[in-house]
Order: sequence, then C-alpha cells, then structure tokens
Amino acid sequence: MSKSKSLEFRPNEFVVYPAHGVGQIVSIEEQEVAGISLELFVISFEKDKMTLRVPTHKATEIGMRALSSPDVINLAMKTLKGKAKVKRAMWSRRAQEYEQKINSGDLIAIAEVVRDLHRTDDQREQSYSERQLYEAALERLTREVAAVSGGDEMAASKEINDVLVSRAPPAAA
Repeated sequence: MSKSKSLEFRPNEFVVYPAHGVGQIVSIEEQEVAGISLELFVISFEKDKMTLRVPTHKATEIGMRALSSPDVINLAMKTLKGKAKVKRAMWSRRAQEYEQKINSGDLIAIAEVVRDLHRTDDQREQSYSERQLYEAALERLTREVAAVSGGDEMAASKEINDVLVSRAPPAAA
C-alpha cells in the first residue's frame, strides 16, 4: 500500500479537531506503535499548549476537517443573530446537549450554543456551568472565525460581540 497517498491535510494548514477546536498541523511523522508503523498528523493547539498526534488514516473518520469556508462563517453569524432557543428540559440534559454541540466541531452547532447561552447585562446571571459552556463555545467560534479571516482573534471577538449585542432583546417572560 502506498504510504503517501494524497492526504487531505498538509503541514502548516489549520484544521478543526472536534474536541479541541482550531489547531495547526506542524508535521506528518511516522511512529512505531506495538510493532506497527503509523503515519501521524502532529497538530499543535498553541493556545492550549497542547500537541495531538492523529493517525492520518483516521483523521476524517474522527471528524477532523479543514477550516470553514467564508460562507459557513456567514451562516454562523446569521445563526448568532437568531432568537435564543431555550428548551424547558432540565439543566443537566441541556448542558449535555450543549457540550455535544461544542465537541461536534460543527461551527453552526457551536454558534447555536453561543446564541442560546449569551446574556446581556440586564438579563439574569448565568450559573457557573452555563458560563463555562458559553465561554468554551465562544472561544471555539472566535478562533475559527479568526483563523478563516487571517488570524486576528481580537477582531473576530469584536465581530461576534457586535452581532450578539445587535440582536433584538428577548421578550420578557
């Protein structure tokens, strides 16, 4: 079997790994594991000071993908503008769903979490766990928007915040 069959991802390319968000492929290396030679993507997540090694033949299977297209970014921004959908389920159940959306690597699903958990100053306080999930989703969204537009996280953060602040206020319950 030919080793260097056309790989979907290349060194220096930014990719999205579902459970960790945006990372950069530093290199492709071979490593022997239990007597078997494996080809691995070495992915650096600089913000988290973490390096991940992913077998090249498993990358797409586990959901690793290229950065979103500008169209998907626009769709995510449109999603943020929408009205927050808050289910009446118990918090533990909702938190689980939010967590799954964040770790899905799907930018639109992540934008939904940001939209649904975003609070304006005059709304009730977020609980600690709500804030944690909100910040995790916001960070993933910000990093990908920044990576697609050239890497400026401050600008991406401002753009996302402007969209969230411009939303129509929710109707009083």
